[in-house]
Amino acid sequence: MNWRDEYERRLIDIPTAIANIKSNDNVVVAMCASEPQGCMSQFHTVADRVENVRVFSCLTLKPYDFYMKPEMRGHFELASWFHAPGSRQAIKNGTGTVTFVPNMLHRSASDFIYARTPNIFFGTCTPPDRHGYVSMSLGITYEKDILEAADLVIMEVNPRLPRTFGDTHLHVSEVDFFVEHEQDVPELPSPQPSETDLRIGAHIAELVEDGATIQLGIGGIPNAAALALREKKDLGVHTEMFVDSMMELYEMGVITNRAKSFRKGKFVATFAMGSRKLYDWLDDNVSVEFQRGRWVNDPAVVAQNSKMVSINTCLMVDLTGQVASESLGPVQYSGTGGQSDTAQGAVAGTDGKGKSIIACYSTAKNGTVSTIVPVLPEGTAVTLHRSFVDHVVTEHGIARLRGKTVRERVLELISVAHPDFRAELKEKARALGYI
Repeated sequence: MNWRDEYERRLIDIPTAIANIKSNDNVVVAMCASEPQGCMSQFHTVADRVENVRVFSCLTLKPYDFYMKPEMRGHFELASWFHAPGSRQAIKNGTGTVTFVPNMLHRSASDFIYARTPNIFFGTCTPPDRHGYVSMSLGITYEKDILEAADLVIMEVNPRLPRTFGDTHLHVSEVDFFVEHEQDVPELPSPQPSETDLRIGAHIAELVEDGATIQLGIGGIPNAAALALREKKDLGVHTEMFVDSMMELYEMGVITNRAKSFRKGKFVATFAMGSRKLYDWLDDNVSVEFQRGRWVNDPAVVAQNSKMVSINTCLMVDLTGQVASESLGPVQYSGTGGQSDTAQGAVAGTDGKGKSIIACYSTAKNGTVSTIVPVLPEGTAVTLHRSFVDHVVTEHGIARLRGKTVRERVLELISVAHPDFRAELKEKARALGYI
């Protein structure tokens, strides 16, 4: 059959697409800018005929009715790999419609498939090209692995998505149903770095050598780090998330990918989110490869990069170096994501020159509490075990922890804590027998 005929035969509307959801289904949806918002916004309309449907997602962008409304309890549950504002609010509201899935990013798909069968996958894609292939565009973190294991595959076709390269392509014959849904691609504007962010960024830049390969996230601190890297030469990128600052450093000539030992000349990422300018820049850009998260974030793969530098942020660090990035006590705030993956991979770098950087502000709650703490609050999830922690950076400097004793770590971390809390931290350290 001609691919055009196949495509037309598989084309349905949104109500018909979501009519495929049955009680007890495990539904997986694409994440971030790849989120199938047309279908997800209508999931709640079938609640009266289904029970115990779990929708697995990561960084859900909108507060959808299927998990925000308390009457959805028993009908739908959002199972989140990484909480976003909507899921945090639903938990706070006590809707009973949200749960968390502990995971590391490179194992999110394989662990899911180990535990259960994906019944339906909902994703997004570009219209087919002249050969009958669609591009999954802005992300294949877990999406392609889940899609290949799912009983049913439904893709929203959005002509505003960029056509990207790597492992993003699917033939129309590999998709059960298509839904045409044109909308603006979700954007994530880059926040303007504060003075504190810039100070942290300057310390991070001290640790990044010319020719390094970097992994960089989004937010005030990573943006400030990118600004501070403007004088570097021949940087490369191997990252889970592709963001605007990487495009900007490329346009400045800072990122060339020429010095990479692995995938030389190419950006490597697993998903992207940022501005419309970024999406237009990614369109038909052969210098950017999107690959599956189970490969990009595998610590053994990360370790193959030359001078690999993993840059991540956290909520707090205890005096021995335990890093908490995802929960505040027992309350889940976000998720592990790829922090543990890239931090471990960078430190294990095969060239012996890799570095892991964990950055955070020295205080929280308007300066009233220290983020360097004697011990983590009860119930706090440890995102990065202290054995894997290398550098911790605040606006007050760099704590170098790799290979250090507990006594040395304590003194290093107190030195980058806010001055208002150093005496108290030292006193608590003595009481704990650390120093």
